[in-house]
Amino acid sequence: MVELRNEDTRSFQNFMRIPPAMFDEIVQRLTPRITKETTNWRAPLDPGLKVALTLRHLASGAKYRDMQYAWRVPHNTISIVVREVCKAIIEEYVDEQLSPPTTQAGWLQLANDWYQRWNFPNVIGAIDGKHVACKAPPDSGSEYYNYKNFFSVILFAMVTSDYKFLWVDVSGNGRLTAFLGRHGQNYEWP
Repeated sequence: MVELRNEDTRSFQNFMRIPPAMFDEIVQRLTPRITKETTNWRAPLDPGLKVALTLRHLASGAKYRDMQYAWRVPHNTISIVVREVCKAIIEEYVDEQLSPPTTQAGWLQLANDWYQRWNFPNVIGAIDGKHVACKAPPDSGSEYYNYKNFFSVILFAMVTSDYKFLWVDVSGNGRLTAFLGRHGQNYEWP
């Protein structure tokens, strides 16, 4: 990674999906959260390696077992590192990146941005959702089983007129959309 970054920054950006300067900023901001102590048993993984592993997995969707050979990190360690770094990213950036307006003027500015850019009056955000496939959690029964016939959690997000996330929710289980119907039509509650 160091050689790629220093000798071919375009390839580094293509591989990591972010420019080297942004990678450095992420590593710098996450280092206090993801650095482990050196013990008598082993030296910890470098924070830069942890961030690179995570970004590569998120960008490519590569399986941990495939990544372990290229990165020389066992697949079970990669699974722990990815969760740890994702949690650190959320903790570090959530207040900065996901901050909906708190004043009436802020909400009116959002609506004005939509009108100016897309000619949509009285709109404050675009909303979309996706079923993300998962393994059924233990003892969950059909709670995460959706109408598409697989287990899932729901990723739900709202973005501003310039594609910045305003709100994200990943807490819903797949079963919750059953009440909306297959094509979005609403059903009457009994």
